[in-house]
Amino acid sequence: MTQTIPGLHHVTAISGPPQANLDFYVRDLGQRLVKRTVNFDDPGTYHLYYGDKDAAPGSILTFFPFMDAGPGRAGPGMASAFAYAVPDLDAWMNRLASDAIDFEGPWTRMSERGIALKDPDGLRVELIEGGHRDDGFHSVTLWLKDIEPTARVLDAMGYDRLGEDDVATAGTGGVERRIRFRSRAPERASVVDVITSDAWSIARPGAGTIHHVAFRAPTPEAQADWRERLAAIGLDVTPVIDRQYFDAIYFRTPGGVLFEIATDPPGFAVDENADTLGEALKLPLRYEAHRARIESVLPELKLPERRTAPA
Repeated sequence: MTQTIPGLHHVTAISGPPQANLDFYVRDLGQRLVKRTVNFDDPGTYHLYYGDKDAAPGSILTFFPFMDAGPGRAGPGMASAFAYAVPDLDAWMNRLASDAIDFEGPWTRMSERGIALKDPDGLRVELIEGGHRDDGFHSVTLWLKDIEPTARVLDAMGYDRLGEDDVATAGTGGVERRIRFRSRAPERASVVDVITSDAWSIARPGAGTIHHVAFRAPTPEAQADWRERLAAIGLDVTPVIDRQYFDAIYFRTPGGVLFEIATDPPGFAVDENADTLGEALKLPLRYEAHRARIESVLPELKLPERRTAPA
């Protein structure tokens, strides 16, 4: 089966206390909370999923929020930022300014205008002008010491090298080199940017950092094919893991970034009505017998009013 990865499925990050995270992404950025569940490996911790109104692959941002998480720091070997595509950047800048939310920019990168802001834990969130709708991803940025080994993996996944930017790194005297890759069969969230930088930094996982980047497989059969193909080029790929809303395989790139390939089906409406996604705590069947204990240790969450995209 010859195929190409069409784009991102989701991005998963680590945060501090969940209420501040929820307030920022729902109230300030207008994302929909599409799933309220627990970390399947640590059910004493939430796993929160945000997305567009349809909870569509390519719009999904997920968090493991820890009440006592120490601050993390982006650096080589990590995904360091993600970007949403927005059709009207000026409207977004006016909205953020009126809400007293600080942002960096506007700047131009690869002939596209963008701004950057930080979530409550310092994770870099970019808004890049382009496309016809809000709420889906534009891209993710990987920070590497050496681009080429990971570039070969992206090539095997069906990504082409599009262009390059070299810019001075503010306040450091260094230079950041950015290379853009795009899927050969692009759909939503089809861009991966890879950077190297002269700026000194040591990556430290923790609140405000990205844990892994997930790419789309439209079907389980496509995912199985990718597992074989990636193993054939020497990557150590996990067996298929059931994540209830998708099946997942994981592998680490030569540059150190954890990648996942996730299936589109069954989707987030498999255990609740599509109109009420995210309103109730959903647990995998193996934890249902322990619901009362799990709910007793999870902090209470108050869902804020969701802001719509600026007109």
